[in-house]
Amino acid sequence: MSAVEFRNIDIVFGSQQKRALALIDEGRTRDQILAETGAVLGAAGVSLKIERGEICVLMGLSGSGKSTILRAINRLNEVARGEVIVEHRGKAIDVAHCDEETLRDIRMHTVSMVFQQFGLLPWRTVRDNVGFGLELRGTPLAERNRIVDEKLAMVGLTNWAGKYTHELSGGMQQRVGLARAFATDADILLMDEPFSALDPLIRDKLQDELLDLQKRIQKTIVFVSHDLDEALKLGNTIAIMEGGRIVQAGTAEDILLRPANAYVAEFVKHMNPLNVLRGTAVMRPAASLTREGDSVVLDKHGRVRVKVDGENRPIALELDGRSGIMAAADGDAGVIDDQRAQEADCIVAPVDLRLKAAIELKRHTDLPILLVDNLGRLAGLCDDDEIYRGLLRRLDG
Repeated sequence: MSAVEFRNIDIVFGSQQKRALALIDEGRTRDQILAETGAVLGAAGVSLKIERGEICVLMGLSGSGKSTILRAINRLNEVARGEVIVEHRGKAIDVAHCDEETLRDIRMHTVSMVFQQFGLLPWRTVRDNVGFGLELRGTPLAERNRIVDEKLAMVGLTNWAGKYTHELSGGMQQRVGLARAFATDADILLMDEPFSALDPLIRDKLQDELLDLQKRIQKTIVFVSHDLDEALKLGNTIAIMEGGRIVQAGTAEDILLRPANAYVAEFVKHMNPLNVLRGTAVMRPAASLTREGDSVVLDKHGRVRVKVDGENRPIALELDGRSGIMAAADGDAGVIDDQRAQEADCIVAPVDLRLKAAIELKRHTDLPILLVDNLGRLAGLCDDDEIYRGLLRRLDG
């Protein structure tokens, strides 16, 4: 079961919904529908699955419909046609058509929202703002205080618990909004351009903090943004919208390398692939490499080989008949101790290694980087040619 699923939803604002829906079925544009009916097309034919524990970024130009469909998840926007399925208490509930009691329960326990302009109550302290949802839920005071203290510590605001919102900077106010959403322990967080009102340095810092928190809390996050850099940084999946319709949905790599149309291509044409591409997109797959017995040949002359075990895990390096040294780099950032890197003949790194990190690691070795999966099995190689093709976004040859 997906955490959230849009099933062919249409959202129309105005009194002539039936006529507008008929025009949607005819493939009319938003402007044409507005001219003929006076109704505003919010979303048309939107279908999208958002899996548990992922960050899905809805992005597009202003007015593209991204906030409109976000607000359908907790029915702040009514759906004219289609279904919005939310996993609630282990069941698939159609939020668009459920009864009021079920909707209140979903809003209280399953879906929480972080607003662009923080949405804080100025007459309440930081502590009281963070605990507001728990208070509405009827959580006992002692338990509420325990949860609030925990969430304030999570966002680094313990020492500001007794302050009022006007005493906080914009970035700190946004942290209060995050803590309030986390306090309800909702499985699904809706974030409507939460960082757009902040200056670039604070925005970048909060993006990093959100990613760090996500590693620990593993919530399903639906995040609206008009900033492609932000979307590519945060999103496990990205859905790009235009005129109320999703024109492409996929990973950052999919969208960068295979834009669906001219609109998407225009979005990504100035993007730096170093910040997006990973080893999986640029590597030479292990299946395409030359093998001789239990060894994989790493160079065209057959002088450099890596021996693999029965599970295809690299276990030894041979350099023109002598033993070589392999050193492991950690994480998608390719973290490795300088001394180990200098001593190594070959570096082993995770297959989701970022292209930027691959370039850094290549400074330490003339040999290809060995990319391995999460079980340590050889997945492929990343050498100079793969890096160059990735930079040129030419991965078809």
